Amino acid sequence: MRFVPRRSPKRAVQKEPFVRERPITDTLYPSGASAFQNVVYEYSSNCICRGHGSVNILFGRISRECTTLAKMEGFLQRCSAALKGSSEGSSGIHVVLGNEACDLDSMVSSLAFAYFLSTASGSSCKTVVPVLNIPRAEFPLRLDNVFLLKESGVPSEALVFRDEVDLAGLHRAKRLVLSLVDHNVLPSADIDLEEAVVEVIDHHHLERTPSTSCSVTMETVGSCATLVTEYIHHKAPEVLDRQVAQLLYGAIVLDCVNMAPEAGKVTPKDSLLACLLESRFPDLPPRGALFQSLQSAKFDISGLSTEQILLKDMKAVSEGDLRLAVSSVYMTLDMFLQRKSLQRELCEFCHKHRFGAVVAMTISFNERSEPHRQLAVYSSSTLYREEVSQALEKARNPSLCISPMSSPFNDIKSYLQGNALASRKKVLPILKDFLKEWDKKQVHCGETEDFEELDNHFDPTGSPGIDGDSRPHCFSASRHHRRRLLGAEDSGMEEDFQVPATPMNSLVEGCPLDAGLPQISAEAILEKFSCMVGEAGGNKDVSWPGDQ
Repeated sequence: MRFVPRRSPKRAVQKEPFVRERPITDTLYPSGASAFQNVVYEYSSNCICRGHGSVNILFGRISRECTTLAKMEGFLQRCSAALKGSSEGSSGIHVVLGNEACDLDSMVSSLAFAYFLSTASGSSCKTVVPVLNIPRAEFPLRLDNVFLLKESGVPSEALVFRDEVDLAGLHRAKRLVLSLVDHNVLPSADIDLEEAVVEVIDHHHLERTPSTSCSVTMETVGSCATLVTEYIHHKAPEVLDRQVAQLLYGAIVLDCVNMAPEAGKVTPKDSLLACLLESRFPDLPPRGALFQSLQSAKFDISGLSTEQILLKDMKAVSEGDLRLAVSSVYMTLDMFLQRKSLQRELCEFCHKHRFGAVVAMTISFNERSEPHRQLAVYSSSTLYREEVSQALEKARNPSLCISPMSSPFNDIKSYLQGNALASRKKVLPILKDFLKEWDKKQVHCGETEDFEELDNHFDPTGSPGIDGDSRPHCFSASRHHRRRLLGAEDSGMEEDFQVPATPMNSLVEGCPLDAGLPQISAEAILEKFSCMVGEAGGNKDVSWPGDQ
């Protein structure tokens, strides 16, 4: 996956037998070594052929490159140190937070914008820190991120991840300022941090309510890194050094599928900013070679479990108690459905991460860079699976043009997506609108699965059930049939559950006590004990008030 740096026309015609070509190797170099090697091989041939003057040029270039590397690495080290000492009276932390998928575009946008803020606003009393919005343990799954960082000489060890900083604690202490990149609204789990958001740079559909306290830069271009590049170029172009340029350039090229119009991602602004970076830094890696290396790393899922494939590029959306995982899966749907123990692993994934359903969006490209997309909707709940599928089938803005495909599993619905230009960025608003409507109309009604009972009744061993079915079982022992809240609260009527409880080891679906015990007041309890005292010597049956 290593690319060869661009050679100048003069060097291309030289035939010196003693000039060594740059070796091609699959080894990823440690921090800084790759960038150093790029410089050496870029100029070594000229230096050998042209004498001592070129040697001086070479070492001057190496010196400048090492200085650049030291700037970024020093910045990241100061960020880590600032967080460790954040409780020691510092004035506060300005966090630049990417989205929860932490794809290459989100990571680069966070790093580059934070680096810009720290350099351009040196007088600010708050320490600027880029935070990658995933746990550190999940970062190795994003091989394209790992590859570009190492190629650019950025040590991943110096990065700060979401599980390493207490944003809620900083906010409660009034010491947090937030800038969002590659998303414009916080997920429901972070909604308490909303008042700390002061700036947004994003290329997705705008969901944010306009506010005078928050500056928003939003344009539906192919890559958020395009907007960050433009921002830095206009505000402080001197901040845009060779290392930052390579990070931004890699994110733009990958997100825009090598700037191919056939993929439907690139816009004129993406092309303009990519050309700007190429003109300012002519020694950037060749566009095609860089794209192929990043694409290969991104699509490399060898050795990954189903859980890791889903987590590799996942966004979660939720409303109320219903959470959906929307994952980009880098293989064909047929290959995905043929994975060994797929049902079990999907069931375990939902159980572990508390998802009601999973939407897997598979993607592959042909030789003309045209995308081929398919969809799969999984849920052990028939209600969730059908409702999510219908929302996707009926979508009109945009229309996904999905047609059903055969599926080997009853709990997975499969589709061919006719509108191949509708990426996850366009599907997410459809699912968010569905969740809002869902939350308005019903709360825990129908056949909603109860996760607490999943804890008790999920069988990870896959042992045959009572009916001898050897398929993995992931269900609750009783379905929860609860009344709708709409209209029920106004009526003031309470349902009486007078039928004895169904034993939990029976095959009858539904338990009369699922909605709770009968309403018993303190007065009723006192009356009951009074009756028991009065009838202590008798043989009468004693019953609770309201049991008649």
